[in-house]
Amino acid sequence: MVGPQYDLVGNPLGAVRATFERAAEAAAAESGGREPVAAFRGKDWGANEVFRSFLFEQGGLDKVPVLDASNLGLIKPNTLVRFRGMVQDMLGNEYYVGAFKDGSTWRTNKFSDFSPFSIPHPCDSHLWERHLFHCVPVPGQNSWTRESSPGPDVCTMSICLTPEQREKRKRGADNDAMDVSENGNVEASSSSKKPKDDDAHNSNSSPEVSMNKEHIPEMNGVDHHIPGSSFSCLVKVYDMPESQVKLNDVAEFIGVYTFDPELAAPTDNSDDIMFDLIEDVTAQLPPSKVPRLHCLVRRKLSAHDFLSKPPTAEPSPILLKSIRQSLLSHLTLVLGKDELAAQCLLLHLLSRLLNKVDVVTVGRLSLNFTGFNRESASIFGNQINNLIQRLLPYSQAIPLSIEYLNTATLQPRKDNKSGRLITGVLQLPQGTHLTFDETLLQSGSLTSKGVENTMLLKNLMESQMVEYDFEYYKLEMATDIQLLTLSEGKSNILLSDLIVPFRPSCVPGVNASAEELESWRWYLATVRSLPQSTESETYQVTIPCTTLSTNAVMYLMGTYLMSCAMFVPHYR
Repeated sequence: MVGPQYDLVGNPLGAVRATFERAAEAAAAESGGREPVAAFRGKDWGANEVFRSFLFEQGGLDKVPVLDASNLGLIKPNTLVRFRGMVQDMLGNEYYVGAFKDGSTWRTNKFSDFSPFSIPHPCDSHLWERHLFHCVPVPGQNSWTRESSPGPDVCTMSICLTPEQREKRKRGADNDAMDVSENGNVEASSSSKKPKDDDAHNSNSSPEVSMNKEHIPEMNGVDHHIPGSSFSCLVKVYDMPESQVKLNDVAEFIGVYTFDPELAAPTDNSDDIMFDLIEDVTAQLPPSKVPRLHCLVRRKLSAHDFLSKPPTAEPSPILLKSIRQSLLSHLTLVLGKDELAAQCLLLHLLSRLLNKVDVVTVGRLSLNFTGFNRESASIFGNQINNLIQRLLPYSQAIPLSIEYLNTATLQPRKDNKSGRLITGVLQLPQGTHLTFDETLLQSGSLTSKGVENTMLLKNLMESQMVEYDFEYYKLEMATDIQLLTLSEGKSNILLSDLIVPFRPSCVPGVNASAEELESWRWYLATVRSLPQSTESETYQVTIPCTTLSTNAVMYLMGTYLMSCAMFVPHYR
C-alpha cells in the first residue's frame, strides 16, 4: 500500500510516481519486457484507488484545504487541494507526454505540467490525453454553503508557505526536492506549458511562491472573460469520457495544485516537441494568473453536499411533516402572516423541472407576487431575498429596470477569436433561484439589447431554456431555474405559472436559529430530490390544460406539485 509511505496531501505526486513505477515493473514482468506502459494507455494504474481510500475511507478529506481566492498563493504548488466550482467553459482536449523511458526505467508526467526529470531526446515515450475545463466560483453561491465545508486552516498546515520560504524563493533558491535528482532539469510536457527557466519548476519540489496576502488582489486568478470575477481555475481531468462533465455542472475537484505568478506566459518555440501538434487553447489563461488543478478525484455536487450534517438515514414521514410545518410557519411570518402566499412560496421552492412534453415543462412553478411597490419591496422583498439566501445554495436578486435591460449582459456568447465562452448573467447552474424586482420598472424605451434581454428572460420563463450565442449560430441550453417575480400588477414581461396577490397584515420581524435553518435546508434538498415515477400518460394530461382558464391551470399545477412536495395540504 502506497498511502502510509507518502504525505498524500503534501506530496501527492510522490505517490503517483511510486504507484506508476511499481505498475510498470509488474507489467514488464508479465509482458517479458515488451512495452509494459503501452497497456496503460493513459488509464489509471492504481493511483486513484490510493487517493480515494485516503480521502473517503481514512478521513483524509478533512485534511485537504479548499482552494479559493483568499488562500491563492499561500499554498505550496504540487500539493493536494479541493476546489468547488462551476464548469464555465469546456476547452477540449490536450495531449501531453504521459510516460517516457529514462534509461531502463519508465517514468510518468501524469497529474503535472512539467517533468521533474530530463527527458532524453530521442526516447521511448507515449502521448496521453486529458480534458480541460475552465471553472469559476458558482454564480450566486450563498455564504452558508462555503461555511459548511471550510476544510482545515491553510496557515496551520505544513503546506502553507512560510515567510522564510517566500524569501527563499526571492533569492532564487530551490533545494527542497523530495524525490527528484539534485540536478534534474525541467521539460515541458504539454503544448500549453513552457517554463521560463528550467530549474524553477521542479514539479515535486514544491517551489515557494513569493507572494503574500498583500499581493493576492493583484494576482488572484482574475479572468476578464468573467465579469466581476476575482478567481478562476483551469481543471485538467484524466481517465474519463468528456461527456461525464457538462457545461454549468457544479463539482468538487480534488487534485494537484500548481500556480506560479512568476511564470511567464507561453511563447511560440519551435523546439517544443508538442507545440506544433495542437493549438494552444489556454493562451488566454496563463499559469501566472490562473492556477491549474490536475484532478485525481471528481464528484458532482448536489444541495445535500453543502449541508454541514447530511442525514445518515432515510427520512421518515413524521420528520418531514414536522420540519415542513415549522418552515411553513416561518414563511407565513416572513410574509406578514399571508398564509396563502406562504403556501405558494413553499410550493415554488420545492418545484423542479421533471420532464418536457413538447413545449410544456412539467414540474416548474414560476411565481409572481403582485401588490408590491417600492416601499413594500424594500421591506418584504428584502426579507424574502434574505430568507432564500439562507435556505438555498445558489440565488440572485435582479433589479429589473429599463436601464438594467438595456445594459446587462444576460446571454453567454462565444468569442471565436480567443476560443473562449464569455459568460452572461444567465449562465447559471441548475437549481439556481432568481428573484426579479419589477417595482423599479418605469416607462422608457428599450434598445435593441434591451429587447434581446427581454426575449431571453421570456424564453427562460416559458421553456426553461437559455440561448447561447456562438456568433454564427444560436444554441439553446436546457436549465432548471426557479423564478420569482415581485411586481405591482401582473407582470407583462415575465409571465409566471402562478400569480398570487400579496396581502400582508403586519411587518415581519422574525429570526430563525441555525438549527432551524439547517433542518429547513435539509427538507428542501430532500423533497426536491425525491424520485418521481409519474407515467408518461400523466404528462399528456398537462397539454390540454393550457386551453383551460388560468385559474384551472393554476389549480391543477398546484395540486400536482403538492403531491410531489409530500404532506402539503390541499390548495384552498
